[in-house]
Amino acid sequence: MGGAWAAAAALATAAWHLGPAATWLPGLRRVISPALDGRGDPGHVALTFDDGPDPRTTPHFLRELDLLGARATFFVLGSQLERYPELGRRIVAGGHELAVHGWQHEKFWHPRPLADRRDLAHTIRAVERTAGRRPRWYRPPYGVLTATRLSAARKLGLQPVLWTAWGRDWTSRADAESVLYELDRRLCGGATVLLHDTDRSSVPGAWHSALDALPRLVMRCRAAGLSVGPLAEHGVRGGRNVPAGSS
Repeated sequence: MGGAWAAAAALATAAWHLGPAATWLPGLRRVISPALDGRGDPGHVALTFDDGPDPRTTPHFLRELDLLGARATFFVLGSQLERYPELGRRIVAGGHELAVHGWQHEKFWHPRPLADRRDLAHTIRAVERTAGRRPRWYRPPYGVLTATRLSAARKLGLQPVLWTAWGRDWTSRADAESVLYELDRRLCGGATVLLHDTDRSSVPGAWHSALDALPRLVMRCRAAGLSVGPLAEHGVRGGRNVPAGSS
């Protein structure tokens, strides 16, 4: 009997912890949480990059964005920002926005309320030291919002936001054409685009696909009459409509 109770308790804990992670599914997210989907101003596309900063790769994206006259939001790892603060300051000096991706690019299986809050707080402080302002946005690694990640973000005043369109730019088969194809499936006014400015958590060299697609992506948006910029200019509304039981 005791074993059955223990198993039931373990299942209940897992359901509570992973319940909010259902928002990873784009179709569900569009319906129940448009703010989490990253939908904003219908005349604007938010351009975002995950997993940096990386001195091997991020400078290439900064140069291309400068040539395009475009700005973006960089969801950074606190450990990387602490290791490369000058690169973080270069991102900010280019007019870009820093946001929180976490301290490390970690898995999400087990509840860790204290560790999640500590890691987000450390990353917030790293961003504040670099940018001179407190970050607003949070996107968890793998885009998976667990109960403890969501609770930590809310308590620390961060607004979770995932994406509307992604380029699948982390795979071994990714190239500029495949990235643009994937983005085109859901790219529209008000979309938030997810790309990666590093391959630290993906296939080595995959970052080239995002960089090569970037100028064509920006030009396509502008040809459609859409401006491109960071989340700060995107008009995303408050994002409290994430499944209950996780706050």
